[in-house]
Amino acid sequence: MVFAGKRPNNLGVSNGKLASCPNSPNCVSSQSTNATHKIAPLTFTSTPDQSIANLKKIIQSLPRTKIITESKDYLYAEFKSALLGFVDDVEFYLDRNANVIQVRSASRLGQSDLGVNRQRVETIRAKLK
Repeated sequence: MVFAGKRPNNLGVSNGKLASCPNSPNCVSSQSTNATHKIAPLTFTSTPDQSIANLKKIIQSLPRTKIITESKDYLYAEFKSALLGFVDDVEFYLDRNANVIQVRSASRLGQSDLGVNRQRVETIRAKLK
């Protein structure tokens, strides 16, 4: 059985911001001011363009992952859980003004994600050196 849910229609960058997290605890965002959802943006030491290329390689190396949208400053990928096929929507926005990559990772369905979204971002952060 697959618990994919419908792809949200509020994804993408609007006025330099990714979508806000819902009230449920199964979302993290580097642009959130809420302590439950707040996570640090990704930092990089290479050029901005190289950092996005590196990020894309990292995402593609992770299991059950599909890049849906990509542009010069934005990546959107779906991550599927191994067991039941739950889908998480993960977005990365290269904020050239702040020289960081803003990130948002959210489960489509359910309430709790048992920390999976936060853990995924930290795994990607560790690989993006």
